Amino acid sequence: MTELAELPLWQRIELAKAQLEPVQSDYRVVFDADIDQPSSVLVPDPNWMAMALHGGVLPPVSVYHELEHDEEGKITNAHILHETAPLGPMSEEEAIEYLVKKDTPEHVWKAVKNGNSIKLVICKKDQLPASREWRNAWKNNQEKVNDDYLYSN
Repeated sequence: MTELAELPLWQRIELAKAQLEPVQSDYRVVFDADIDQPSSVLVPDPNWMAMALHGGVLPPVSVYHELEHDEEGKITNAHILHETAPLGPMSEEEAIEYLVKKDTPEHVWKAVKNGNSIKLVICKKDQLPASREWRNAWKNNQEKVNDDYLYSN
């Protein structure tokens, strides 16, 4: 019988989506990729979260940063997504960190530790306004809070 890790990424995702119960995360990632645009809100897909929590499906996030593009923007080495051994199970917090590094621009998540403005906030769903009426006016609050615990690792 074929091991899940031996299958290409697309087949692992297909199998996991069919067999795993989706998991809705309460976490949201609010980030400012462009200072002239409203904040973006990243909501983890329930099927993706189930795969991350289960393990054995997703490649290391570093693989996505190793992808190379040609002049037309096409990926020339996508095989590394399928050939790299998948990660084991993640906690929900680890999955959110993975998603931040995979789906937000690098200049956003690299600025978390050494930038002079707040470009990224991980929060709970209930901390965001329920109404999206003024969504285009959202910006991250620039007031510093005691977040020393974030950088103690």
